[in-house]
Amino acid sequence: MRTILIMGPGGSGRTTVAAATALTAARAGTRTLLLGTGPEDSLGTVLGVATGPSPVTVEANLTVWRPDPDRGFRDGLASLQDRASSALDLLGATRLDPEELTPLPGAEELALLRALRDAALAEAHDLLVVDLPPAPRALALLALPEELRRYLRRLLPPERQAARALRPVLGRLAGIPMPTEALYETTARWDLELAAAEAVIADRDTTVRLVAEPGPAGADAVRTAALGLALCGLAVDLVAANRALPEDVPADSWLAGLVAQQRKALAEWQGTYDVHPVPHLGRDPRGTDDLLALAAPGARPAAAPPEWPVADTLATDGVLVWHIPLPGAVREDLDLVRRGDELVIAAGPFRRVVPLPSALRRCTVDGAALREGRLSVRFTPDPRLWPGGR
Repeated sequence: MRTILIMGPGGSGRTTVAAATALTAARAGTRTLLLGTGPEDSLGTVLGVATGPSPVTVEANLTVWRPDPDRGFRDGLASLQDRASSALDLLGATRLDPEELTPLPGAEELALLRALRDAALAEAHDLLVVDLPPAPRALALLALPEELRRYLRRLLPPERQAARALRPVLGRLAGIPMPTEALYETTARWDLELAAAEAVIADRDTTVRLVAEPGPAGADAVRTAALGLALCGLAVDLVAANRALPEDVPADSWLAGLVAQQRKALAEWQGTYDVHPVPHLGRDPRGTDDLLALAAPGARPAAAPPEWPVADTLATDGVLVWHIPLPGAVREDLDLVRRGDELVIAAGPFRRVVPLPSALRRCTVDGAALREGRLSVRFTPDPRLWPGGR
């Protein structure tokens, strides 16, 4: 299944572009699921059909689904209380009633991740179009499954499960309670659910479509989003230049300045991305006729994800070089930390902990350089770990 993640800054019109993209694909005969977020039914407003927690068929080949984070949060917490009933009773805790629960921050993101997983497992559609939250939250959401799985592995390493039979004995010897079977089972289930969501995001058939108005603010937003996406290893399908003004504006018109800014932003984007101008209709798009008038591109061949190759220059320079694409990164805002078999990369407002390739785990970091949007990290073989003869 192809997945197109629609992302852009708040107010850029990404919901409209997401709806137009899904509608165009559906009209071309592709079975399409449009996935929305947020408590407001902005997708329903654009499409002219109310959407909600149950999938709604808008027309042939087009289904819209807006998961309810409240329901998912209540069901999840109620299930957690049931599994932890013995511990809660021991502590004398009073259980929370599902009707009194209100979702905590992050419930919307978790609901969307579950929906991504469920849509992929259902295999009922050929194309999934996702209207993501505004860019900063969307980038954090895309990185969430990998981060949560890393936390789970650090807090409860899977290899410790091998000592299940010894836990009661160890508990008596240590004098402290040991993790229960239910805790490991819950952790394993969470890891599987997160892995399924991560697989959808990292799939080669998943691409990101950036939406921004062609202007100074939009250009800044695209540069920042492109850096965050590259650090996540995600490919940009195209840049949808939304609300593009016509070029034939008279020179003495008040729109001439906006058109000049538009040309500058489009020229910058066209040097790097496939750019698709989405015309300004002179009004807020409403209904399928307006969405089709936007001429948004539907499904296309998936863009290749950015590669992080390791270059072997041992014969000439005595080092291995890991090349990491970071378009738009600034040297002053870049930081690297080697921690065990992981490399912590901070670029601007973004941060990611990535496992080192196997060959680099037997090396020490020898330096790094940033040139033309590519970070090159040099590794020198550690004589204590490197096999002889190299």
